[in-house]
Amino acid sequence: MRHKHGYRKLNRTSSHRAALLKNLSIALTKEGRIETTLPKAKELRSYYEKLITKAASGDFNAHRAIFAMLQHKACTNTIVNELAPKYADRNGGYTRIIKTRMRKGDSAPMAIIELV
Repeated sequence: MRHKHGYRKLNRTSSHRAALLKNLSIALTKEGRIETTLPKAKELRSYYEKLITKAASGDFNAHRAIFAMLQHKACTNTIVNELAPKYADRNGGYTRIIKTRMRKGDSAPMAIIELV
């Protein structure tokens, strides 16, 4: 049982899970909203909100920390220069999860995650 466990494993190894969250974060930064499974969206929410919180200072170290997590220059610049100042007066809650449907193939619960 996973009582009080810190994160969802999503049936992946740690490196695969890190790559998944990195790629979902890049897609969310580019598009503004994406559709994925509900557990992935819930895990992405905490990962992405930590990115924006780190970027809030806007200094060079914020750029380095965000780039270390994403490895994508354009998305790093977007988060630090555009998104973080937009949410400067907000204490968390930068994303919204909307449950949408059950996927036809495997009946997985789907959700849309978007920036508020």
